[in-house]
Amino acid sequence: MIDFVLESAGDGAAHAPFAGDSKHSCRRRYFEKFYTMKPLIVLLAVFFLSLGATWLLTGDVNYALSGTIAMSAMLLLTASGHFMFAKGMESMLPSFIPFKKMMVFFTGIIEIAAAIGLLIVKLEYLTAWLLIIFFIMVLPANISAALRGIDYQKGTAGGPGSNYLWFRIPLQLLFIGWVYFFVIWLNK
Repeated sequence: MIDFVLESAGDGAAHAPFAGDSKHSCRRRYFEKFYTMKPLIVLLAVFFLSLGATWLLTGDVNYALSGTIAMSAMLLLTASGHFMFAKGMESMLPSFIPFKKMMVFFTGIIEIAAAIGLLIVKLEYLTAWLLIIFFIMVLPANISAALRGIDYQKGTAGGPGSNYLWFRIPLQLLFIGWVYFFVIWLNK
């Protein structure tokens, strides 16, 4: 697995992977796919860890709480990207949107607020519906960025491109369904 991060050229020195040769292009694609799956991986990992924790602490699994905790953790991860990769995320926004940097920070703050709101019993229902609306509203920016091949970390062309939409749109639908099922439906 180390050769995934550093590749030896046989001269004893470590070289950065993905130097552009075909040997590394396959690894690069897998790395990019893994990287775009981070929110999903966090969502599922935290969900199963929370299920285990609720079972250990109470003797029963709490699906609603575990699903809510998992979504909150995922939102904190994605919110961090709004601050770490603000310049790149600005380039994701369509040209007609003004104050791009402020909008990126604002949506990051919305994600943090939603992560907190989901965990406050008196706010979870309202937060869930607002989060569903938010997920619907940001989808066009994700589609636009994919169609333009934006790499949101660098703010340059060279992102995953339109094929990414085959993953991104179902992922967004999963997020919407997740919030509805675990926060709204299971808490009826």
